[in-house]
Amino acid sequence: MPEGPPRAVPDLDSYSVRLRRLHESGPAGVRPAGEAPRSLISASWRRSLEAGIDPEAPSAPLAVEQQDIREVRSAHPMSALLPLITGTLLETAEASAHVLIVADADGRVLWRGGDRRVMGRADEVGLADGFHWGEDAIGTNGMGTALAIRRPVHIFSAEHLVRVLHVWSCSAAPIVDPDSGEVLGCIDISGTTRALHPATVALVGTTARLVESHLALRMRERDDLFRARQDSHLRTLRGEPGALVTATGRVVAGDRAQGWGYRVRLPESGERVLLPDGRAAFLDPLGEGFLLRLGDRPRVPVLSLSFLGTEHPSARLDGVRVPLSPRHADILALLALNPHGMTTDQLSFHLYGDEGNSVTVRAEIHRLRARLGPTVAAKPYRLTCVVEADFLDLKRLLATEDAGAIVRAYGGPLLPRSEAPAVRREREELEGQVRARLLLRGAPEDLWAYAGAEHTRNDIQILERLVATLPADDHRAVAARIRLDDLGMSRPVTGDRVRPRHVPTGDR
Repeated sequence: MPEGPPRAVPDLDSYSVRLRRLHESGPAGVRPAGEAPRSLISASWRRSLEAGIDPEAPSAPLAVEQQDIREVRSAHPMSALLPLITGTLLETAEASAHVLIVADADGRVLWRGGDRRVMGRADEVGLADGFHWGEDAIGTNGMGTALAIRRPVHIFSAEHLVRVLHVWSCSAAPIVDPDSGEVLGCIDISGTTRALHPATVALVGTTARLVESHLALRMRERDDLFRARQDSHLRTLRGEPGALVTATGRVVAGDRAQGWGYRVRLPESGERVLLPDGRAAFLDPLGEGFLLRLGDRPRVPVLSLSFLGTEHPSARLDGVRVPLSPRHADILALLALNPHGMTTDQLSFHLYGDEGNSVTVRAEIHRLRARLGPTVAAKPYRLTCVVEADFLDLKRLLATEDAGAIVRAYGGPLLPRSEAPAVRREREELEGQVRARLLLRGAPEDLWAYAGAEHTRNDIQILERLVATLPADDHRAVAARIRLDDLGMSRPVTGDRVRPRHVPTGDR
């Protein structure tokens, strides 16, 4: 609940006299009976004096130089909330000769606005951008005390520990991030003692709750997106207990009956956590959060890639399909082919050639990690999971002499629509090696299987080899001769003559 002057003292003049007597005897000195301030102020004075605050300090200290305040403000989460705060309170502050202040969690003033005359007086005590108003910097005051006790307060006149602030009164309310549970900062309205009504604390408190409601709405939107992107990881557990946890430790999906609670305490280092009931659990990073699962050992994910002979390449992480853009397929192909990793410049060149740039690569990697999480590591870029890929299987088979296994593994060109220079080179090399193995060691059934695909049905060298090695009345030899006739290659074929080219039928 907001704190204001005691109801038992409706006369602010008499209350001010009592406070002045306390200051004259010293905030920590001997107090006459019945002269103690309200408990909130007593506690704040005690904290302030223990922090070494001098009641005769001339003003709040400067914490951020004026040339830096804009950068500090723009980098703070409260920056995005300023339009909401000022749209709610600034007009009221200006009309009532007050100043409106927004400070960060440490009490540093990020922004100030309001009545110009009052702001001129505020400059004298450091009630301005960049100055530090935490209790440990300037003692009891609206902003510092609200941040210290995490609830709205009204600090009246001589309730301030520092004497130079006795002409001021202020009402402040903290803003708590519903995601992390941490204080982001506070809102303050300050004015001269006679100008500021104690009810102002209700106004700033209501505005703070409005801001927190806005933050909660944005948090729920992020949660929905997180669940949509990462829910597949829960399914990979195949019924084993698990939950999705945000980067701030909130549990947003999973079996509530397991007793995860609303929030888990994330470890400062490592990925092992201890649940409230004493069970051990493990956090698998997902880029924007974690997969929480029972157990105390890390699980190595498996990434499966099907990139041969398809215009719609697919990827599966632990059996769950992951949608891929063509560029992300290119990146995964290159990282799979370079297991030791690639620098930003190397990846850029292999993807785009001389026209590439590192900014584009970093943006693509960021989007890819949103889908695959930490399986894509950085510095250098590399895959940290087990990789199963049809084109890697094919490369291993090419080191053998098993033409039958090679033709069965060759589903077609690697990412046939890719224009990435390195992918094109790899595609051409794989195709050339497959054809060379078949022409050298392939049995008729292997040659026929290769010629049965749409992208290889008009390969002249393969067709000529079929005609040369099969009986003339074999249906495969007949089909091969018909295709050669259609291609204008109807002259007799002798022996093992091999032509240096083949005629493709599709766009490669």
